Amino acid sequence: MANIKQIPLTCSGHTRPVVHLDFSDVTECGYFLISACKDGKPMLRLGDTGDWVGTFEGHKGAVWGVALNKTATLAASGAADFTGKIWNAISGEEVQSLQHNHIVKSVSFDDNSQYLVTGSNEKLVRVFDLNQPNIQPEIYSGHAGNIKRAIFCRNDKCIISCADDKTMRLWDRTSGREELRVEFTAHPNSLELSRDGNVLTVTYGSNVSFFETETLKKLKEIIVPTRVASASLHPDKQMFVCGGEDFKMYKYDYITGNEIESFKGHFGPVHAVSFSPDGELYASGSEDGTLRLWQTTIGKTYGLWKCTDPSELNNSVNTSREVTAN
Repeated sequence: MANIKQIPLTCSGHTRPVVHLDFSDVTECGYFLISACKDGKPMLRLGDTGDWVGTFEGHKGAVWGVALNKTATLAASGAADFTGKIWNAISGEEVQSLQHNHIVKSVSFDDNSQYLVTGSNEKLVRVFDLNQPNIQPEIYSGHAGNIKRAIFCRNDKCIISCADDKTMRLWDRTSGREELRVEFTAHPNSLELSRDGNVLTVTYGSNVSFFETETLKKLKEIIVPTRVASASLHPDKQMFVCGGEDFKMYKYDYITGNEIESFKGHFGPVHAVSFSPDGELYASGSEDGTLRLWQTTIGKTYGLWKCTDPSELNNSVNTSREVTAN
């Protein structure tokens, strides 16, 4: 029986816990990964190899949320210095600094990189027009707790946000009003929109829940063996990955809800997980200060993973296969 071991690639460089991460879409230069860290220095990497591209220098506090636009030309970060910053992701230079009155926990671009939505400990969601930095942002108020995450949805016509008031809320940008609300039994920790925009993935307590974006109707909910901090749905919606307090990475069958496998790789709780845009790998960020990249299909030659079959090398009848991460 072939015994293939998952060998994650470890990306070091941060000096404090890694709390959030985001992938770009696939561009002409491949795809990219940005990480938020309490060391105040978001890092940009090549998504398929984890190779360091650059560090965005300028925040004066822990960075809690990061985002890349689809083309990886712009990056955004939200930090404890009460600012959301926009960066040129090619030169690394700061483009704009968006002042808030409290810690900025979440940043996210719309599809056209025209707007940035932020969520802060002011319990407010703001939408900034990046082409008109001097006009007042759209403001959505109603949450009774710190905003954990806020993202665009429904072709950028709406905002979905979750907060420490144990709710997820859908805001209509035309009316400026809250349209729908979901209540949880624990604080929601993460919020992700599927690649096709149709499914929202939310984690709270030991639950990973999936909701229809149009109606906020719950599609399914799976209980995992740990308090879960983050989950990500594969682009083809056949599986999802998640991680939390017990240092493990879990992979589940989305259709059946059954656990496929789990791996211990980090030396601290997992704070963030996300599938790459092509679905070939998933990244995790941890309290241990590292990012790790994991293969979706173990044993496939992809990125830095080279699949070697010893029987091809020496014509032996050895059927064991191994994967090496260079």
